[in-house]
Amino acid sequence: MTSQRPISMDSEGWGDGGDYRSSEKNERDAVHFLEYNRGTNGKKSLFLPLPETLALIEDIVVDYVTDMVHKAQDIGSKRGKLLTEDFLFLIRKDLRKLNRCTELLSMNEELKQARKVIDVEKERLAQVD
Repeated sequence: MTSQRPISMDSEGWGDGGDYRSSEKNERDAVHFLEYNRGTNGKKSLFLPLPETLALIEDIVVDYVTDMVHKAQDIGSKRGKLLTEDFLFLIRKDLRKLNRCTELLSMNEELKQARKVIDVEKERLAQVD
């Protein structure tokens, strides 16, 4: 038994409008799945996972994130606030997750700095005018 089902694509690249597309949430899930597949293998997927598969994955992810937040809160409760380092401490033994998190955090800092530079430039140009 497969966890994906084929869909036919219409001229605009959307699915066949079957039962999977019955709600806005399912449409968002399908779009996110297609975007994810496009990003991981470089081409558009012609398969969508079954709604049950998406629901199971969502439950697993929500449970994992909830558990991690509770553990991080336990660690941060000694200081009185939750910090990013609490999450990094929890994943310290999983190098793949730790490296990805530190990469995303550094990209976030770079984006903050770039936004700051853009704001300063906008203010400077506004003062000149």
